[in-house]
Amino acid sequence: MLKLTMKVSRICVLAMLVISLLTVVPFSASAAVKDSREVENTRVILDGSPIELGSPLHMVNGRMFMPAGLVAKALSASVTWDADAQEAIFITKSDDEVILGDGVPTVYFNDQRYVLDAVPYLIDGRLYVPVRYVAEFLHADIHWNDEEQTLTITSVPLETVSDDNTLADISARHGLSQAQVVKRNGFSSKESIKNGMKLAVIIPSVLENKAKPFTESEYQLLAKLVQVESGYESYEGQLAVANVILNRVEHPSFPSTIKDVIYSGKQFPPAHNGLLDRSKPNASVLKATKDALNGKNNVEGALYFFNPRYSKGSFWDSLSVVATIGNHRFAK
Repeated sequence: MLKLTMKVSRICVLAMLVISLLTVVPFSASAAVKDSREVENTRVILDGSPIELGSPLHMVNGRMFMPAGLVAKALSASVTWDADAQEAIFITKSDDEVILGDGVPTVYFNDQRYVLDAVPYLIDGRLYVPVRYVAEFLHADIHWNDEEQTLTITSVPLETVSDDNTLADISARHGLSQAQVVKRNGFSSKESIKNGMKLAVIIPSVLENKAKPFTESEYQLLAKLVQVESGYESYEGQLAVANVILNRVEHPSFPSTIKDVIYSGKQFPPAHNGLLDRSKPNASVLKATKDALNGKNNVEGALYFFNPRYSKGSFWDSLSVVATIGNHRFAK
């Protein structure tokens, strides 16, 4: 994806790369890191000047990833790290807000959720993100010279609307429709755009891939179930329990909603004895549940979880165990 010059979009996500500030490599990073390799002897040129990233570029399954803390700073993006939620919050020069979590395949872009086609991961306190996304969210053009092993990132200025630089002029110059520019900048109609306004003209490709929505009530119900079943377990164990419920929602043999999965049958007694209603999810459970709803899955395909000390018999013995995390086995 990174062979030819690409016009990619917005200062935002490069900023997200800045996540370089983080220090803990989470459970899910291992899958992405396993197939990665360092791209040695490369140069990065930012707006005409060499920049030292401090860490090498990576190649993962044919995609180039990079840490970009310095680049984000150079392109005027602010970065905040939410240690409780384990999320990086980026505010770009175009006032876009990007929220990105390690190992989470969903990005929050101006309060909307979109699915990434490659998952960011942390190594040595630096968040690695596909170069394409780096450029797109940072409102930049990107070019990879394979012969010279050089990555060139060139920021694209925001367009200022004026009598001599109208919305029609701006749209035509960048090969976009006026409707695209209007939508990209968060306006409801072109009449809302006035002289003096600055417009973003690079549209992140991820905006074409909206994430499956969930409601606050679904989030809270799932978190309560996770708290009851694994509140005493690690984050990874809590994430796995949440994903068993979500795996069931997607499986034809089970109900198609979170509520119906939890309340159907007798697998989850707390849903029927009042314990679930009294459950108060802790911070770790809330994070694990949110990450699961955002697509982070550490037990792909698992439809059951059980504690082998208490769940015995031919049914449990017949299952194929996907993972053992803490006191639980996760199986299909």
